[in-house]
Amino acid sequence: MKTTYTFLMAVALFFCACTPDKVAEMSRENFKDGAAQYKYMMKQLPDGVFPQTFENGEFKTSGSGWWCSGFYPGSLIYLYEQTKDDSLLTETKRILEILKKEQYNTTTHDLGFMMYCSFGNMLSIDPKPEYKEILLNSAKSLSSRFSEKTGCIKSWDSRPEDYLVIIDNMMNLELLFWATQETGDSTYYDIAVTHANTTMENHFRSDYSSYHVLNYDSQTGKVKEKRTAQGYADSSAWARGQSWGLYGYTVVYRFTHDEKYLEQAKHIAEFILNHPNLPEDKIPYWDYDAPNIPNTKRDASAGAVMGSAFLELAKYVDQESADKYKATAKTIIETLSSPEYKAEIGTNGGFVLKHSVGHFDQGTEVDVPLTYADYYFFEAMKRYLEW
Repeated sequence: MKTTYTFLMAVALFFCACTPDKVAEMSRENFKDGAAQYKYMMKQLPDGVFPQTFENGEFKTSGSGWWCSGFYPGSLIYLYEQTKDDSLLTETKRILEILKKEQYNTTTHDLGFMMYCSFGNMLSIDPKPEYKEILLNSAKSLSSRFSEKTGCIKSWDSRPEDYLVIIDNMMNLELLFWATQETGDSTYYDIAVTHANTTMENHFRSDYSSYHVLNYDSQTGKVKEKRTAQGYADSSAWARGQSWGLYGYTVVYRFTHDEKYLEQAKHIAEFILNHPNLPEDKIPYWDYDAPNIPNTKRDASAGAVMGSAFLELAKYVDQESADKYKATAKTIIETLSSPEYKAEIGTNGGFVLKHSVGHFDQGTEVDVPLTYADYYFFEAMKRYLEW
């Protein structure tokens, strides 16, 4: 009987292994097409600048100090890892030379996005001491924006009495955790954990949706205001902000193994997955509470970040939850791989994805490609293939 059972299990495993994985095949094709797109983008990118978006037929760029500057080299690295196309690695090294001066930038909270998504990924494929030093200097610069009074890293500089913190900042903690891991200096870890704790206490509503912006009193540390900047309303759930929170607390759990952060990530996941305005294809509208749903814009970037986060979170939970999170990520990858979202080669300024939203109410970067949408799409597919 035992022999028969073992044989049947072996046969089942054989057929499972031989069954084509549509999403895996799709992901490999997307990496191939992505490499072609980014080589097209490389040809039109002027020296000394970074791609930002493609809008109304115009290729728009930014300087290295723009918060998105790390996503272009980060995307190139993900593409190189999958395709081994040396021209992508050559371009990565070129653009990193322009970016590296930002290691000393103390005017931004976005050094995780800028430096860890770029130099962090580069260090993983080429562990040069120079890259490690750049990352450690970046962590020091980011740490300089931490306040003991508020228990947070300041996001935006404003009036002296104000201390503005946005949910996006959860994404920059990975750089600090890495710095402690590399040096043994617990200062970075302590700042990251304190920021995560303060954000958990103040940024989230009872349903585990998140405010976008909190304004603390810089002298007392008390919360003065809870509002939005890029969402529909102060009380609404701005879509990309919910994805930042999901991803951020999943990362905090990875480094701390503290169950309270895993529970936070799971609660955020349930808010997203159970929201009545989440479309079946899992690409959210730019705000879960936006007016005119379903006749308003989707945000591919919020979907891409969510997909990548779900694939990591699935590693830390029970099988039933893991299956649910992985199925959601698969749907996201499939949706973003469709002609509705994936651009034809030689179009869209070289960006892979269409239909992201930067700041809807200000009318900036609405229904356009964005560098971070591509980056987290590539990351989600890489993570899926690693499963």
